[in-house]
Amino acid sequence: MKGFASDNWAGTHPKIMEALIQANSGHEPAYGNDSYTTRAQEVFRKIFGEQSTTYFVYNGTGANILALDALTNSFNSVICSEHAHVHVDECGGLEKHTSAKLIAIPSANGKLYPGDLKNFVKAARYPHQSVPAVITISQSTEPGTVYQLHEIEALATLAHEHGLYLHVDGARIANAAASLGVDFKTMITDTGVDVLSFGGTKNGLMFGEAVVFLKPGLEKHFELYRKQGMQLASKMRFIAAQFMALLDDDLWLKNAAHSNKMAQKLKDELLKFNRIEISQPVESNGVWAILPDDLARKMQENGFFYPWDESKKEYRLMCSWDTTVEDIERLVQSI
Repeated sequence: MKGFASDNWAGTHPKIMEALIQANSGHEPAYGNDSYTTRAQEVFRKIFGEQSTTYFVYNGTGANILALDALTNSFNSVICSEHAHVHVDECGGLEKHTSAKLIAIPSANGKLYPGDLKNFVKAARYPHQSVPAVITISQSTEPGTVYQLHEIEALATLAHEHGLYLHVDGARIANAAASLGVDFKTMITDTGVDVLSFGGTKNGLMFGEAVVFLKPGLEKHFELYRKQGMQLASKMRFIAAQFMALLDDDLWLKNAAHSNKMAQKLKDELLKFNRIEISQPVESNGVWAILPDDLARKMQENGFFYPWDESKKEYRLMCSWDTTVEDIERLVQSI
């Protein structure tokens, strides 16, 4: 039974699976020297600009940590939201692999704003404090909200004024673009982002993410960081082939727009019950809701979903590229 636990729980999109099968023919050079990787990198350049450089990795944690590793030294700090995946869900990986320090800023809706960061973008007690080097944001955010273009641009401006970089964790970048109705270049390159972790697994891929450097020179030594970080795929063609299929004929947009639409449908259905409160704006493919414990247990009999903040009885319900109206109706029936 399909539930609402995570878009990671969904299977691989049939067109992605077909691309994997087609790539599984004959021999190709290893470690990214194959024709699939070359073509996929060219597709990314057309999307983000000829100045960009793209590298493929296995997973989102690897994409985030290696991207930030490329931008920091051991004496640096990285500013993030208290909800940031790199802070909450990556097991201290950034600190372990880079020695950089995370500075987590309180955020009710998952977003960071320039006014919240003005006291954190420089080391007040140099050389005794870690030196801020990067602001990292998630688009869409962990609580499902979406940065508007002017909000990203404002953070990029703040970062650059203080000699910092802006990194975007784009695990659900497709859902954010679909929500805003813009292309990736408009949302990322044109707003001043320096490095992007481009997600694929949550939008139909079997495995694989990408690290996109938007400014020339920032990718220096990244191939070596990737190897040291155990994210260099020997048979990289199978990651590249999936991205080519995802980006072909706007499959990324179709998948993301569908999961966003299902989240809106789920929100509308839940709002029909006076015991349920929607606790975050539904702007991408997730619904955050306050549920009484007995009701949450009953609903979970029709598909598991995670508690988000147990102290508030807040739960997260995620929709995926393969969520159907029938899945939502089955959950609603249990209520």
